[in-house]
Amino acid sequence: MTDFEVFSHDWLVVIADTDTKSEKVFINDEDGLFRYYKEHKKDIWVGYNSRHYDQYILKAIICGFTPQEINHWIIVKGEPGWKFFKDFWKIQLFNYDVMTDKNRSLKQLEGFQGHNIKESSVSFDIDRPLTDKEIQEVIKYCRHDVHETMFIFMENIEEFESHIELLKMFNLPLRHISKTKAQLAATILEAQQPKVPRDDEFEFSFPPTLQINKYTEVLDFYKENRDYNEVLKIDVAGVPHVFAWGGLHGARDNYIDTGYFINIDVASYYPALMIEYGYLSRNVKNPDKFREIRDRRLKYKAAKDKRQAPLKIVINGTYGAMKDKYNGLYDPLMANNVCIGGQVLLLDLIEKLEPHCQLIQSNTDGLLIKLYSEDDFDLIDDICYEWEQRTRMELEFDTFVKVIQKDVNNYILVKEDGSYKSKGAYVKKLKKLDYDLPIINEAIVNYFIKGIDPEDTIINCTELIKFQKIVKISNKYDYARYGTRRMNERVFRVFASLDENDKELTKVKNRVAEKIAYTPERCFIINDDVSKMTVVPKLDYQWYIDLAWKRIDDFYGVE
Repeated sequence: MTDFEVFSHDWLVVIADTDTKSEKVFINDEDGLFRYYKEHKKDIWVGYNSRHYDQYILKAIICGFTPQEINHWIIVKGEPGWKFFKDFWKIQLFNYDVMTDKNRSLKQLEGFQGHNIKESSVSFDIDRPLTDKEIQEVIKYCRHDVHETMFIFMENIEEFESHIELLKMFNLPLRHISKTKAQLAATILEAQQPKVPRDDEFEFSFPPTLQINKYTEVLDFYKENRDYNEVLKIDVAGVPHVFAWGGLHGARDNYIDTGYFINIDVASYYPALMIEYGYLSRNVKNPDKFREIRDRRLKYKAAKDKRQAPLKIVINGTYGAMKDKYNGLYDPLMANNVCIGGQVLLLDLIEKLEPHCQLIQSNTDGLLIKLYSEDDFDLIDDICYEWEQRTRMELEFDTFVKVIQKDVNNYILVKEDGSYKSKGAYVKKLKKLDYDLPIINEAIVNYFIKGIDPEDTIINCTELIKFQKIVKISNKYDYARYGTRRMNERVFRVFASLDENDKELTKVKNRVAEKIAYTPERCFIINDDVSKMTVVPKLDYQWYIDLAWKRIDDFYGVE
């Protein structure tokens, strides 16, 4: 595990060896780091955002450049590290980046876990050599970030294991551990872009099995439109829908009801479209290999074999890669064929089902319907079977007895045994790495599932971490301000406060302060570890209760 820190006159790196449980710190010591690299060049080097930053600091030092040169290139100029020096690729470095979401900083993820998120007081703008005291402080915080990277690595260990398993399955060299999932998919499928770029992005075609009779306006929209920003808003089966170039969405807003509901999903929809209709990237050397990987994954999945997980990476990563101009799979025509074909075939199914049930929601790969009577199931099943046979797609069914739906992005589906499926920021089941205002989600779900008022859920909770709101000030803003005090940090853990001496946290751009979403007008900040802390007397329960009720009202459509 590694983390570099680069200043105008100094640099340092903390390296933790998980095998020997030892640590090395190099301070302005190019020769020492180079010797360490040579001893460990066969090991896997792990970091957070190391794919874009740390690996290039290391490679620059090995190549004789100063860390400041490459740091300026990446941070100040905003240029990709690989462009700095043409021979970087020759340096053997098995780099694995644990960052899976580029919009989430390491400090944010530390905050979600309840860990200490204090920043060093040593500014990166210091234009002089650091003092010994400053160096020691930077080491302390750098060491902390290395340990936090370990936490995140372990929390997402399946991602790493899947990467390694893919390399084993397809006999790939270890250097491919540095690739993204999409890059791995291209490598495994032996995809290479043509030497002469294609110019047929919008020459897509509808699936030959398509049967649309009523909603032909949707087909006309795609035939006539060549602008990715254009969308079609249309009423389908009594539900407002949006058709675009990235998928379809439709839902009955503020819908709460009981009855007999069926969630109909198309199994592995986009991969199936690529296989059955020849929509796989034309850059793939042997298209049959994609089908073989899909079939092997389904076999493993049915046998509950863990080897299905890495194969899923290849299957599901292929579509996104077809829109990435830097990927060997890049083929925007086929990507459009997949996306548009998927939407209109789903519309085809809606059209056939519409007279016999009520449509509640539709999204890119599935529908939620309500039966008029349980006796209608066989009829619905027959309609779906005809669609499956004609389109060569496979449908999966799940039944529910209650639906609580704010919109297409926030809903709870309740099964007969009381278990539930939820989606959306308001009600999703939060994990350690997105643990933001968890008490609000818990209160909303308890209200709708168990009939418990938000006051009871919130006041009876004694874990302070459940009340945390993690705030990140993006680079679009100059700084954060707490009351009138300018703050040096960019990430904060805030709590609603009863103390009149506490202030509001705002974000400032061009000296203009703006409110931060879902933060109280009066808050206190704890950037220390809160993972085991209990609630404090000045916590303003009422702010959380009001927010929970506000979000519950959003489900009912109450202003």
